[in-house]
Amino acid sequence: MRSALPKVLHPVAGNSMLGHVIHSARQLNPERIHVVIGHGADAVRERLAADDLNFVLQDKQLGTGHAVAQAVPFISADTVSVLILYGDVPLIEVETLQRLLLQAAPEQLGLLTVELADPTGYGRIVRNGEGKVTAIVEQKDANEAERAITEGNTGILAVPAKRLGDWMSRLSNNNAQGEYYLTDVIAMAVSDGLTVATEQPHDAMEVQGANDRKQLSELERHYQLRAARRLMAQGVTLRDPARFDVRGDVTVGRDVLIDINVILEGRVVIEDDVVIGPNCVIKDSTLRKGAVIKANSHIDGAVLGEGSDAGPFARLRPGTVLDARAHVGNFVELKNAHLGEDAKAGHLTYLGDAEIGARTNIGAGTITCNYDGANKHKTVLGQDVFIGSNNSLVAPVDILDGATTAAGSTINQKVEKSQLAVARSRQKNIDGWKRPEKIKKN
Repeated sequence: MRSALPKVLHPVAGNSMLGHVIHSARQLNPERIHVVIGHGADAVRERLAADDLNFVLQDKQLGTGHAVAQAVPFISADTVSVLILYGDVPLIEVETLQRLLLQAAPEQLGLLTVELADPTGYGRIVRNGEGKVTAIVEQKDANEAERAITEGNTGILAVPAKRLGDWMSRLSNNNAQGEYYLTDVIAMAVSDGLTVATEQPHDAMEVQGANDRKQLSELERHYQLRAARRLMAQGVTLRDPARFDVRGDVTVGRDVLIDINVILEGRVVIEDDVVIGPNCVIKDSTLRKGAVIKANSHIDGAVLGEGSDAGPFARLRPGTVLDARAHVGNFVELKNAHLGEDAKAGHLTYLGDAEIGARTNIGAGTITCNYDGANKHKTVLGQDVFIGSNNSLVAPVDILDGATTAAGSTINQKVEKSQLAVARSRQKNIDGWKRPEKIKKN
């Protein structure tokens, strides 16, 4: 990877490769997940620490078999099956693993294989005349006939737990690499009279790993296309599935329209009839039925009510709530602000730590002065308030129902119901005014 970051921490769709593998493992409801760590162990442990993970240190990287052997002492005596996964194979599907686990039995081992047009680099699955698996041969150790085999080993196994310790103790490093190969378990199982049952993924990319940035980008794009297909199957129209990214957990309704270059991050809920314009980022937010996000908007930690809209070029920061049909226009930023039903902030406005009543209209260039250098303060506007353009609302301040503030005002006192507040210097027109002249340089 040519990186200071451990390989398994490199991201695919906003989550580390190892994070994806752990997420898949968790969905199988295992009694325990053991993570064997070596290079960059401290960074991996720090990034992914969780109560259900047991990190096992492999001091020396002596091969895949050696790695698994480090975890064997931590496997409970009551464990029935052990599933072995790889931290740089992030796209493996839970359904594929479930099928593989069904192959594990006291006298049977489950092996995930894959058919490849070009199996270069993969261990080859060797079968006898009856089609039964007899061994796996690594490419460096394979002869010409074995290299012609197109069925490759993914390395993913489901094995009877009671056999694993014995097999690990019998591994040898007598091979071209001088390593302890996990693949040698297959020959041991056959020698011990076990059946090796195989499963294959529906998609070969499920078992693709990443050893460089190019392969990482291929995993990213495949993940995104897979996510796009799933969303389209649920009723989403994507203008271009190749220009769309999911980096989290997305729930969608029907008749949703998403334009190009949209990124969905974290936990995003999109209800029916929502429209998202091009070049938008939606993070940890909920978009209620019929909400519209216009082009180039950034929505983070916000809730948009039914029929509300934001943008273009709107920024809604954490704590923002738009009630039904509320409108946020271009170059408007909200943070911890609540706009009531049919309230409007059309353009060039900042509203922070604010409560805005129904049908209130915020004029262009208005800002809430909510921070005094040490503490945040709240601005409260009632219903049907009209805020003139270029207002500064100095919090804490209340403006009650039906009140109006004049354009260019700085409001720092309470405005009662239906009052007009004017807080600006009186205009003076001076006759005979002569503009300064530019001094000519010699």
